[in-house]
Amino acid sequence: MKLLLDQDVYAITKRLLSSRGHDVVTVAQIGLSRADDEEILRIAQEQGRILVTRDRDFGNLVFVKALGSGVLYLRVLPSTQGAVHDELEFVLETYTEQELARAFVVIEADGHRIRRLSR
Repeated sequence: MKLLLDQDVYAITKRLLSSRGHDVVTVAQIGLSRADDEEILRIAQEQGRILVTRDRDFGNLVFVKALGSGVLYLRVLPSTQGAVHDELEFVLETYTEQELARAFVVIEADGHRIRRLSR
C-alpha cells in the first residue's frame, strides 16, 4: 500500500509499516515538513498515497472542504502504541487500498471506525 506519513507519526510506526512491505514516504522525505495540512492532502492525492496522521484536523479538511483522499487517523499515545499498531495492521489487511483511498479511518487501541468519502 502507498502511504504518506505526516510528521507527527512515530518513527516506530514507520518502521512497522515498512517492515510489512508498504511503500512508505514521510512528509519530511519529500520536502513537506513545513507544508500546511491542505498541501499535504493535495500531495497525497497526487501521488496516490493514503495519509497516515495523528492530527485530527484532517477530518475537517476531508469532510468539510472535500480535500484529499484517504486518511488513517491514529489516536495513539505511547501507552497505547502496541494496541493501535495491531489495529492498524488489521485495517491494512482487511480493506483494499482502493477502499482506504476513499475513506477516513479512525484507528484506536480498542478498534476502528471507517467513514466512506462521498466522492
